[in-house]
Amino acid sequence: MRLRHKGVLIILDGLGDRPIPLLDGATPLEAARTPNMDRLIAAGQGGLVDPFLPGVPVSTHTGTGVLMGLSSADALELARGPVEAVGVEVPMGVGDIALRCNFATLRPDTAGFEVLDRRAGRINDGASALAQSLGEITLGDGITGCLRPATQHRAVLHLCGAALSAEISDTDPGGGEPPLRVQDCHALRPDDPDAERTAAAVNLFVQEAHRRLQDHPVNRHRVSLGLPPANGVITRGAGQLNGYRNLLTHMGVRTALVAAERTVVGLGRLFDFRVYNSPAFTALPDTDLEAKFDTVRTALADHHLVILHIKGTDICGHDKEPLAKRAFLERIDAALAPLLADGLAIAITGDHSTDSNIGRHCGDPVPSLLFAPGGRLDAVTRFGEGPCTQGGLGRILASRFLDSLLDNMGCLPNYGPSDRDFY
Repeated sequence: MRLRHKGVLIILDGLGDRPIPLLDGATPLEAARTPNMDRLIAAGQGGLVDPFLPGVPVSTHTGTGVLMGLSSADALELARGPVEAVGVEVPMGVGDIALRCNFATLRPDTAGFEVLDRRAGRINDGASALAQSLGEITLGDGITGCLRPATQHRAVLHLCGAALSAEISDTDPGGGEPPLRVQDCHALRPDDPDAERTAAAVNLFVQEAHRRLQDHPVNRHRVSLGLPPANGVITRGAGQLNGYRNLLTHMGVRTALVAAERTVVGLGRLFDFRVYNSPAFTALPDTDLEAKFDTVRTALADHHLVILHIKGTDICGHDKEPLAKRAFLERIDAALAPLLADGLAIAITGDHSTDSNIGRHCGDPVPSLLFAPGGRLDAVTRFGEGPCTQGGLGRILASRFLDSLLDNMGCLPNYGPSDRDFY
């Protein structure tokens, strides 16, 4: 493949935001000092990107998957559980079910469990030991469950057995207003006996997990330190592993991924990208940004396109810390400076918007920029939600934003019938 330019796609998780009173009505990105991003957008184009459908909030696996080339049709069917399972190298067999889980702080009562903290204080140390106590649990009807740790408070529940179904509900109540309660897992269709058996197994696992974790040494230590115990598991995103169509693979674009968050790592492995990881890479704002950008430059030697995913922006939004989000964006801006002299096509966007006022994803489009040497210019000179509304890219879908990057790199051929799965 003959390229005009190699490319870098930077995905800042939860980049978009809404006006923040603490920032005099600006968003964290608008309030941040980002001279390098401003330089890129002033020499390129800005726009607003809808991760999936305009106005519809999405999770990381959907928004990031589409930006990484997943076909829109397959994105409709993509469940979080199996993606995270691949990210932590769970050996998924045909018919197995994977669910994304959180370690959580629960309080039992006569009606079940109240959820005091969906993330158990974002537990990190000790999560592997807790998961180890939840391996190979017999759940009836020939079903076994095994929990594997993922990133921080996250984990994967792997269910094995005959005639399982992913058509089941979540036990995670989501990030609504308290009081929150662990939900009963049930079949999404009442006439589905396989789903009913699978749901019963999940409910039994939730009960058994609390029994085993309540007095676990890790939790006794956490309580002694005044930290919330990770004494329960809540589940969501059940799914089976399927084949997924990817535009970058279809077009023969050699792609590398630099990431720490296990869901995104899982996507990279599903798409057969070269995945770069390191203990210095975390899914928190404490990640080594300089090491990540150094790895991007290393990966460019053997790849047409390098995708860099950074999770910390979303973490700040979920924790309702807009000032921390602004500060982290300023650190990212400083760290990307070396890329500006490399003659690259550079795109910056996010997988979704996260409202730091309420700590939840929202359906607002994401401010985005596209720069390529010799590429088109518009009148936008500042990177932010407001300025990007006037950008030359307009308001486009994430899949079309990726197309625009590939076209500026020179590796997107004219459309042909063989491309119909992606358009």
